Amino acid sequence: MNSIKSPDLLKEIRQSVVRKTELSGMSEAEMDEQLYLLVEEAVFERVRDLHMKISDKKRLVDSVFNSLRRHDILEPLLQDPEITEIMINGPDKIFVEKNGVSEQIPLKFESKEQLEDIIQRIVSRVNRSVNEAEPIVDARLPDGSRVNVVLNPVALNGPLVTIRKFSESPLTMEKLIKMGSITKEAADFLEKLVRAKYNMFICGGTGSGKTTFLNVLSNFIPSNERIITIEDSAELRLSNVTNIAQMETRNANTEGIGEIPIKSLIKTSLRMRPERIVVGEVRGAEALDMLQAMNTGHEGSMSTGHANSVKDMLTRLETMVLMAVPMPLEAIRKQIASSLDIMIFLSRFRDGSRKITEICEVLDYENGDINLNPLFIFEEQGEDNDGKIIGQLKSTGNELKNTYKFKQNLGYGY
Repeated sequence: MNSIKSPDLLKEIRQSVVRKTELSGMSEAEMDEQLYLLVEEAVFERVRDLHMKISDKKRLVDSVFNSLRRHDILEPLLQDPEITEIMINGPDKIFVEKNGVSEQIPLKFESKEQLEDIIQRIVSRVNRSVNEAEPIVDARLPDGSRVNVVLNPVALNGPLVTIRKFSESPLTMEKLIKMGSITKEAADFLEKLVRAKYNMFICGGTGSGKTTFLNVLSNFIPSNERIITIEDSAELRLSNVTNIAQMETRNANTEGIGEIPIKSLIKTSLRMRPERIVVGEVRGAEALDMLQAMNTGHEGSMSTGHANSVKDMLTRLETMVLMAVPMPLEAIRKQIASSLDIMIFLSRFRDGSRKITEICEVLDYENGDINLNPLFIFEEQGEDNDGKIIGQLKSTGNELKNTYKFKQNLGYGY
């Protein structure tokens, strides 16, 4: 079968199909169906005199079709439900993450050009571009998977592609409880806070599950509310909300104009009568606009950010606000304290598991600092025989101090 799937044979069949292809005026689904039939016909014609199993012929058909319409050699990886991340370090080094563990796989592209063709196919579908002049881009696949691309001259060992896959069966709070990522007590508590319109900020390191958890929490939002989501690459899927407006940033074109950053989308969202604003991630000056939105009647808003702890996230927010406008540190801290209600910290552990490790209430600004009220803290108790982390998110015994939103938004006390 290795000789059957040789680059020369695949190229020959591809060229044969392309010569016969005339699919203009068709829908995407019709195009896929007709092209698959043409590929099937070309493959069976080419290998007619070879003794091949039906399963081998089917794999050959899929390989040619994937190279023409989908993501070539990446398609089987994208279809594998156990793979959560695909990392490409040039045409001959592909790594995948399964169950929180990364490993290199024996798969490579025929050439650098083949990898670059797939990259252009991915970014063009979401009206984005990437080239040597603008070598970095964020994009997404049709299923919502997040894609980051870095090209030469920034990428020294060939095109770099990182794909964070979007699960076909999105995680729910029930699944997270079963996985040990959160306790039922903490989950029930957070559900009440979402319904009572507490402003929440989710933070954690890279790959800790911030966007996934934001999606889980967002599904507690009552279905009759109007939600605006703002992201670099659209990933959020709020299945229970019907009145939802989703916005995505846009990069500058080749002339360096036309960029629409998160900051602009937050300002625009305020004119769209939102009841809540959900910002996928804040990284810079847009933090000020997000905090102001939370503090001007858009209760129950949510966002995420990279940090190593809740305290670290507060410091990073201060820095982000200073990127927008020079303000006294005291004024910034007062703004943060009055805008945010709850901070949630997620961690990715050494066994690959992801867990909520801290839930804190943000109190007032006093004596130069923002006061925090820790409500839940993860306590690690060691490892089992398989190296899995043993521990649990436990209540600190501290009570929620600011309970007025329960009566204001739900009509009853906490």
